[in-house]
Amino acid sequence: MKDKLESIIDRYNTIEKQMADQEVLSNLEKLKEIAKEYKQLEPIVITGKEYIKVLDQIVDSESIIEENEPDLKELAVEDLALNKKRKIELEKELKIKLLPKDPLDNKNIILEIRAGTGGDEAALFAADLFRLYSHFSEKYNWQKELISSNEIGIGGFKEVIIALKGVGAYGMLKYESGVHRVQRVPETETGGRVHTSAATVAVLPEAEEVDVEIHDTDLKIDTYRASGAGGQHVNKTESAIRITHIPTGLVVTCQDQSSQHKNRAAALKVLRSRLLADQKEKAAAERAAERKSLVSTGDRSAKIRTYNFPQGRVTDHRINFTSYRLSEIMNGAIEEIIEKLKIAEQQEILSAEIT
Repeated sequence: MKDKLESIIDRYNTIEKQMADQEVLSNLEKLKEIAKEYKQLEPIVITGKEYIKVLDQIVDSESIIEENEPDLKELAVEDLALNKKRKIELEKELKIKLLPKDPLDNKNIILEIRAGTGGDEAALFAADLFRLYSHFSEKYNWQKELISSNEIGIGGFKEVIIALKGVGAYGMLKYESGVHRVQRVPETETGGRVHTSAATVAVLPEAEEVDVEIHDTDLKIDTYRASGAGGQHVNKTESAIRITHIPTGLVVTCQDQSSQHKNRAAALKVLRSRLLADQKEKAAAERAAERKSLVSTGDRSAKIRTYNFPQGRVTDHRINFTSYRLSEIMNGAIEEIIEKLKIAEQQEILSAEIT
């Protein structure tokens, strides 16, 4: 491990010098690229330097003990025990930090939320989830763009699709894909009975043209008049777009943009992202065939979380974690859940490597 860490530290130092080079500073794309790598290596380097220092201190302590100097031996024995304990702790940290990163983690995302079982109450819950993720993204100053929506009259959504652009967006929200269940008394319920409804969330890494190749001959594109709110423009122009990807049968519609051209571009963005997500799901399924995955980031049909309003609790079923901070979570405070899911996945990968 020491040789690997020294190699990483050398690379880190090289990048640091490059970032001060005038030629690199004048090339914004190159600077952005190496700054990203520098930031990724930094936590490994900090822990790695401490680990190497501890190894050196262990060697020094053992040398003093071997020399059998009475004045120093007792202190050296004590230092040796402390440093060996710290070495084990640092090795655990480094094993996690050295795990290969998901290359999609730094992608922007397409977030799709759809009402499931439960009628109007499911649509209202879909709107609640939309607000949850909107509040979450605002805390990190992510850019939000509405791509498509199908709103019902009482403030809910049958479907809403947005793009979220920000550093590490996919890496932070990829665990949110799946079925979210809510248990509460609907506003329309006069008897005070608790109802169970659901909404599905799909977090897709935003795909660039270089990530997914789409041939024009594979697309069937239809235009139609948009429906819903939108004034005269909606009623008089065929600005809405429906794109069918013939090889896979995937269908994407978009009508919320101001022109047919913009709706087409938005629909293609969603289609590319769905195709990239499908590729990722297939890869995840192949891995799952080899080992059962506890923390899934691919299966969008799995029930992952329950929001129980009468009890004020949120339970993530993948890791059996329950929080009684429901109000805060509904306002976007999901960092604790995300962190626990990341740790669970890391431990799972480490266990698989050992076995």
